[in-house]
Amino acid sequence: MFTGLVEEVGRVRHVSRSGSSLSLTVEAPQIARDLKTGDSVAVNGVCLTVDRRGSLWFTSHVMPETARKTNLGGLTAESPVNLERALAAGGRLGGHLVLGHVDGVGSITSVRPEGGSVIVGARAPRQMVVYLTPRGSIAVDGVSLTLARVQGEDLSVALVRHTLASTTLGNKRPGDKVNLEADIIGKYVLSMTEGYLRLERGRRITATFLREHGWLDGEG
Repeated sequence: MFTGLVEEVGRVRHVSRSGSSLSLTVEAPQIARDLKTGDSVAVNGVCLTVDRRGSLWFTSHVMPETARKTNLGGLTAESPVNLERALAAGGRLGGHLVLGHVDGVGSITSVRPEGGSVIVGARAPRQMVVYLTPRGSIAVDGVSLTLARVQGEDLSVALVRHTLASTTLGNKRPGDKVNLEADIIGKYVLSMTEGYLRLERGRRITATFLREHGWLDGEG
């Protein structure tokens, strides 16, 4: 589990491809020395496992499914990537709960300055629209952000100076692809609500139903 607060912008040093899978070697002098084999690292918001490490780098395998459904498949040598280690128990949750399980790849549609910040527009995949709520949370390439505006598949977020300087988002341009992960709490609430509504439509909640599903004991 992550928080969406990027610790370091690393740089891809080597991409090894084998069929539809690939292996990434990332230069990460700030966090590599504290990693161990088997640790989880969010790379552009995608949870990967450390296969090997040195004092300044680590290597992770990217499965074919992950390469197809995220922007990791398009990385090349010298690509900058947002990096975050897994949240330690007792650590501060400064952003929001991020699992590193990307819901879809969006595309940047606009970039415009506004005061001391930059407003970035993006278009999300259609299947994500139901999860997007104004002033709700979203992870963009692993960065925890607040949705400033949502209109159908179009969304916008505001990037403050620290985010512009400390992540890869400050260099994004229209047409660039970004990994998007919706707020997990919102996804759970929606899933539970949909399940309850399906149940309501298909069957009345009775004492018999509650006993069958373990909510009541005995004759109740």
